[in-house]
Amino acid sequence: MPEAVPEDSEPPGTQSEQTETRLRAHVETLEQRLRKRDDQRRALLHIMADLNEANRRLADQRRAMLHILADYEKDRSRLAGHTERLDKSRRALLHILQDYHQSNLRLADSRKAMIHIMGDLRETTAEMQRREQELRDKQEQLVQAGKLATLGELTTGVAHELNNPLNNTSLFVANAMDLIELGMPEKAHILRELRQAMEQVRKATEIITHLRTFGRAAPASREPIALRAVIERALSLVQEQLRLHQIEVTLDLGPQEPVIVGNAIQLEQVFINLLTNARDALVEAPRKAIRISASLGRDAVEIAFVDSGHGIPSALERRIFDPFFTTKEVGKGTGLGLSITYGIVKDHGGTISVQSSPDEGATFLIHLPLASAHVSELSAP
Repeated sequence: MPEAVPEDSEPPGTQSEQTETRLRAHVETLEQRLRKRDDQRRALLHIMADLNEANRRLADQRRAMLHILADYEKDRSRLAGHTERLDKSRRALLHILQDYHQSNLRLADSRKAMIHIMGDLRETTAEMQRREQELRDKQEQLVQAGKLATLGELTTGVAHELNNPLNNTSLFVANAMDLIELGMPEKAHILRELRQAMEQVRKATEIITHLRTFGRAAPASREPIALRAVIERALSLVQEQLRLHQIEVTLDLGPQEPVIVGNAIQLEQVFINLLTNARDALVEAPRKAIRISASLGRDAVEIAFVDSGHGIPSALERRIFDPFFTTKEVGKGTGLGLSITYGIVKDHGGTISVQSSPDEGATFLIHLPLASAHVSELSAP
């Protein structure tokens, strides 16, 4: 018999629908949950990706930080080195400043010392100039003394030179007086005698003037002078003594006229000293002769005084120009002649030397610059 269906039960179709609905709702719930889980998983994957990216960035930042720390350490080391060098430089600068200060102190001391030295130098220079002036004055006095000594030696010859024109003057005046006393009507003859007397007076006046010029102190000026005239004037003063000693003099100055810049009085003294020196060297010579010659060079003239005496011993040639050196007997020479001659020639920018061989005489060679060479030297820059 068929089973009875309760009254309150639902029809089978309706229950199935409800179950299906519940299942569908359950499935939908599950799907929603799955979608949520998928969303959560995707969100978690995003979070993990973000986390990985953050870790990667953190690792990069860490590496960058490590590089920064390494650079910082290097910079710190460099800074420490710079600081050390700066400290050393500061200490060096302090030493330099100290040395500079010491140098300033030493410089100040040196400046004070230099001021004292300059003062002493000025005083020394003034003293040297004073002594040099005294030496120059004494040298001039010595030259003048030698000149007066030479004049003393030449007194006999000069007196004879003056005696001749004086005697001639007396003779011509006496003749004129005799002609006047005899009443000679020809005035021309009387005037001729008086003119000859005046000529002899002029000669005596020239001799006295020459002596006065030679005897006075030579001026310090220099001027162009004719060498021939100076040598001839020197010969005129000693020619009588040379004649009395029977000495033959040969003068060969050549056709040209040497002109030098100098002092005529001083150079005349040089030539007189050489002539009197040669005169004394020929006292006992078998042949008595003096030869004076001159030769012109491009810038200088050479004057040679050659005597025929016995010559100068070789041991004495180096001393011949020393002051107060003489081979003459006591009382017959001062030893100043050749020394003064050497000084005068040197002051004129020249040189003097002696060449001698036993029994072959002596040769004194004087080199003096010509006037043209002297002018060229002064005009040279």
